[in-house]
Formats: sequence, structure tokens, C-alpha cells
Amino acid sequence: MSTRPERRDVAVRIGWTLVDALIVSLSVLAAAWIRFDMDARIATAPDILSYSSAAGLLQFFAGLTLGLVHHPHRRGSFEETAQVARTTLIVGVALVGLRFFTDWFSIPRSLPFIVPVIALVGMFALRFIVRSYRWGRRDIGDTDTAVVVYGAGEGGRQLLRALTRDASPNGRLVPVALLDDDPRKRRMLIEGHRVSGGADRLADVIERTDATTLAVAMPSLSADRLREIRTLARIHGLDLLVLPPVGRLLGPASGADLRQLNLEDLLGRQQITMDAATISDTITGKRVLVTGAGGSIGSELVRQIAKFSPAKLVLLDRDESALHATQMSLTGRALLDDGTLALCDIRDSAALQRVFEAERPEVVFHAAALKHLTLLEQFPLEAWQSNVLGTANVLTAAEAVGVEKFVNISTDKAASPTCVLGYSKRLAERLTAEFAEHHRGTYVSVRFGNVLGSRGSVITAFTAQIERGGPVTVTHPDVERYFMLIPEASQLVLQASAIGANGDVMVLDMGEPVKILDVANTLIDLSEKPDIEVVFTGMRPGEKLSEELFANGETITSAGHALINRVAVPRISLQEIADAGIEQPEPAREWMLEKATTGRVLT
Repeated sequence: MSTRPERRDVAVRIGWTLVDALIVSLSVLAAAWIRFDMDARIATAPDILSYSSAAGLLQFFAGLTLGLVHHPHRRGSFEETAQVARTTLIVGVALVGLRFFTDWFSIPRSLPFIVPVIALVGMFALRFIVRSYRWGRRDIGDTDTAVVVYGAGEGGRQLLRALTRDASPNGRLVPVALLDDDPRKRRMLIEGHRVSGGADRLADVIERTDATTLAVAMPSLSADRLREIRTLARIHGLDLLVLPPVGRLLGPASGADLRQLNLEDLLGRQQITMDAATISDTITGKRVLVTGAGGSIGSELVRQIAKFSPAKLVLLDRDESALHATQMSLTGRALLDDGTLALCDIRDSAALQRVFEAERPEVVFHAAALKHLTLLEQFPLEAWQSNVLGTANVLTAAEAVGVEKFVNISTDKAASPTCVLGYSKRLAERLTAEFAEHHRGTYVSVRFGNVLGSRGSVITAFTAQIERGGPVTVTHPDVERYFMLIPEASQLVLQASAIGANGDVMVLDMGEPVKILDVANTLIDLSEKPDIEVVFTGMRPGEKLSEELFANGETITSAGHALINRVAVPRISLQEIADAGIEQPEPAREWMLEKATTGRVLT
């Protein structure tokens, strides 16, 4: 049995068929009026009126039998206009037959040929007017959601079109208003909705439309502006949905593409375009070894490197479980017996040399390191032994087998360092620069900031705190950090390694720093636990309010890629490291502080 909406739709379509029949009838009178030099008396003669009635009846029954009623199309669509044209053409042929093959009507011979043209113009014009007036205007049902669309560009146009076409019987997103900050678009009519102004008009629009959701349809919107819009939506109690970047859509934007704001949107990271040919020259067909392959960055590096078909990819780490997990993610099996795993601690120089002698890698990515700032402040000797001596061991082992390319993974904390982590990673950069000067092969460092989702990152900590019901602990309301996504960082590391000149520190573009408090609030919003409290615990020793990507005095030059720059760092000799003879925590801190904050670039 047909439902009430279906019966209503059929009634509407029958109504349009009657309107088309009336247009055809009036077209006969209009054609006669034109034919008789606009003499209305002659144009309404009995034979012409009879012919007009016959034409209307033919159009109505043709519409019933040829599908205008039974095969609905979107009003004014190409499909509907094509169907109307077919029907009118058939009616036109019948009208020619009535005039030339019967003696029922005494009318001018030109009339049957003019009528279909006038009728089609009338039908199409009426549909265009109705579509222009009604397009985008839909009644909101009890289960529908009233949406304000922010963005009148191409993304907004596609979204409005998709939401308006949504034929779901319930639970639809129904656009009720359109906003855009561009003053040139004010009062512009798009898909039946006039641009009501910028985001500052949101309160007025909500009062007028009772909207409950704000849909951001500007994929190129900056992260700063998106955070402002999120705050505005929160003030007005609106749900916030965003349209992903165009590069991540499989086709035109649709309502299904709208999603909740996530941390990736908050960061506003750009889509990475890699020069695959340059990277392939570095990796394809080469023996590649990755230290710290069980870590967050190391494991993603392994997955990215594998795409470029190295001759052999060796995973080195001291954590057997991490190696197992990385191999499982890479191959789907983790029997640990294929000869690609090296269980080794970079502190053990003898074991490290045995691995390098056995594998003889041509390319080395050194990602193994201790990275937790607070712990290393308490245990500076561990930072010295892993991040400094361990790096020296890896460099020595790599040089001994004639490595072609060595890539040291560094951190933004190595720029103007104020903590043990920064001191130790700065020394690792200086050691890498020293090997670049005095040994064969290319030695570069790659410096970048925090990585979202890495093991032990602030995101992991916040998520765990939220799951426990809070509170979420933030050191200071103004503390901010640079962030990257793990795949993004790994791809840029590969790109930097491919274009890096010997001895350079390649610095990745991290975008704009993000307040940690904003990250915490976003995760709380996403958790749908609004009662989670944020507690400020105070800055910890060695922490900065804001990190830096470049140290004072470093000369920044382009590396030939939009997202990568290069700087030079002072060298420090391996002999100076060996002669330090540090065996206690405090001397380790003091020595690293002195060496990390002194020295000049030698040319």
C-alpha cells in the first residue's frame, strides 16, 4: 500500500501533467494570435479553440501514458526536461496529423509546427522559475536537522546541492541558511539560499531558523579560523560538522562526507605531495636499515619505505614486542624468522657493529632515542647513553660499512635547547654534521616537533585521562606546541632524506603551533563527556611555553620543497664525545648543556 508521502508525490506529478496540458492549449492560442497579426478575435475562432482543447487533451494523456507521472524526476533536471521534450514532440506529430489527415479543424497549416516550440519554451520556463524559487527550500520534519552552511564556495555549492537532493524519509540534514565571510558574496543566491552575511550573523540566523547544526563547507579554511568557528559554535550551542579537504573526497561533496571536528582539522595540516621519483632513487633496490623500528615514527617509516621496494628492509630495535608488532603491520605475519629483524640495543656498540657487518645497509634511518622530557630531566645519564653515545655508535657502525645515506631523526627541542632531551638531540645533530664533514656518504638530520598519536604522546595521555573520567592535566593555559601526523612526518622525513645536502639539518614545516589546552578541549568534545575537568599543574623543569624550530643565529635556506627548509649546525668530534668519560647523571647534564649551547658553524 502506498504511503501518504508517495500518494502526495503522485498527486503533484499529475498536477504538473495538467499544467503541461494547459500550456499546450494556450500555446495553440498564442501561435494563432501571432499568425493572425495579434488579432485576438480571429485567434479565438471556434475551430482554433477546438484544436486548442484537443492539443491539451493529447498532452495530458501522453503525459499519463509516457511516464511523466510514473517516472518522477527532480524538477527542472535534464532527465525531466528530456522526458517533457519527448512527450511534446509526440504530441506535435499528432497535431500535424490532425491538421493534414483529417478535416476536423480549419486552421492555418503553420499552427501544428509552431505550437510545440511555444509549448516547450513555456514548460521549460515554468520549471526554471519554480526550480529557482523552490530549489534548496525544504520542509523540516520532526527527525530532520536544521543546518547553517558556512562557505559559499565550490564546497558549499556541492554540499547544498547534495543536502537538497537527499530523499531520505527522515533524519535528513536540511540547509536553512548560508553564510560566508567574503563580502563579495553577500546577497548572492546559491541553490535557493541567499548568503546572509558572515559568521558574525550567526546569532541572527539561529534566531530566524532555529538551526541546531553548523556545517563548515570550506575545506581550505585555516586552522586558526576553524578554531574560532568552533568557539563560535560552542557559544551558540551548535553541533559542528566539517567537510574534509577536497583531496580526500572521492567525488563531489555530499552530506555523508560531513563529520565531527577532529584533531587533524584543528591542526590544519596540509596534504603532503611527495616527489616519488627522488625518493625512489634513494631507496628502491637499496638495502635499508631503520633503528627504533618498533617506535611510532620508526614503524611508520618502515611502512612508508616498504612502498618503494628496497632490496632489503632491516628493522632494528631493542624491544622484541615492538618489532613483532611492526612486522605484523607490515606483512600481516610475524613469525620473526625472515631475517629482517635485528634485536639490538644501540648502546651496545659491539652488537651494533655485528648487525651492520652482516646486513651492510646502504641507507640508514636512525629513529631510536629516548624522548620523554620529564623522565630525562630526572635521569640525564640515560639521555647521554642513548641519544648521544647511542647515536655515535650508529654513526660509527654505518660509516664502517660505507653507508651511502644516513638520516638522523631529531626534534624541535634541539633548537635553542633548555632541557636534557634537547641537549642530547642537539649533540646528535652535531655528531651527524661531523660525520658529514669527514666521512664518505651523505649524513643529514631531520628536525620536527610533536607527532600526534605517537606512543606516549600527550594525545595518548589525554585520552587515557578522559576514559578514566578526568581530570585532564595541562601544565599551563598558554603552552603551545607544533604537531604533525605520523604519516605526514614520515613522508616528509623520506622527502628530506632524498633532497638533503651533506651535513644539513632539514627542518620540516610544522605549520602554526597549537595550544595544548585547545587539544585537550577538542578531545573532551570528541569524547562526548562535557563534564571532564581540565586542571593546570604548572610548568615542569626544562619546558618552554612555546617550542622553536630554529635556533638563534641559524641561517635558514630553502631545501627545494615547500614544506622543508635547511640549516647548518656546529660540528662536534667523535673524539670529544669519547673523551668526556661521563659516568654520573649531573656531570652528564652539565656537559650536554655546555656543548649543546656553544659552538659555531664551521664552513
